[in-house]
Amino acid sequence: MKTEQDPKKHYIQILVENRFGVLSRVAGLFSARGYNIESLSVGQGVDPTVAQMTIVTAGDDRVVEQITKQLNKLIDVIKVVDLSESSFVSRETVLVKVNTTTRPDDRQEAFRIAEIFRAHIVDTSPSTFTLMVTGEGEKIDSMINLLRPLGIKEVVRSGMIAIAREETRSSVRHAKHDGEMPA
Repeated sequence: MKTEQDPKKHYIQILVENRFGVLSRVAGLFSARGYNIESLSVGQGVDPTVAQMTIVTAGDDRVVEQITKQLNKLIDVIKVVDLSESSFVSRETVLVKVNTTTRPDDRQEAFRIAEIFRAHIVDTSPSTFTLMVTGEGEKIDSMINLLRPLGIKEVVRSGMIAIAREETRSSVRHAKHDGEMPA
C-alpha cells in the first residue's frame, strides 16, 4: 500500500539531439542527485536527427522539478516534459524464454498463459518458447509470475515508453441523446 512518504513515480519525456554522449549527460544528472532511473528507453523519432527518451524515476516533485530545469539547460536537449502532470499512455515490451519440457503439459500451459496475456510466441525450440508481450508493468509482472513454475530461462524488458494523450473535445458525445445516436 502506498503511503504519503512513498516517492511519486515520474515519467519524463525528453527530446534530444540524436548525438553520441547525450545519453551519458542526461543519466549523469540523475546519478549526481542520487536518483535511480527505474526505466530508460531511447529511440529515434520522426526526425532522424532527434531522439526521444522516456525516463521513469521516483522522487518528490521539488527535486524532479530541479532535475527537469537542469535537463533543459543541457545544450543537446530540445524539450523536457514530466508526463506525470498530465494524461499519458505508457507501455513496456518483454521477451521471456521459458522451459517447456520440465513436465509433460508445460508446452500447453505456456501456450495457455500466452493466450491469456495476448502474448506472441516469437521463437520456439524443442525445449523452450520465447514469448513477447506488451502492456503495463503490472500485466507483464503477472505473466512472468505465472510462467515461473515452468522455469524461466531469461527475461529481457524494453523499459517503459510513454506518450502524452491528446485532449478530447467535450462537445463530442458518445451517448444517446433524445433516443438518437450522434452522426
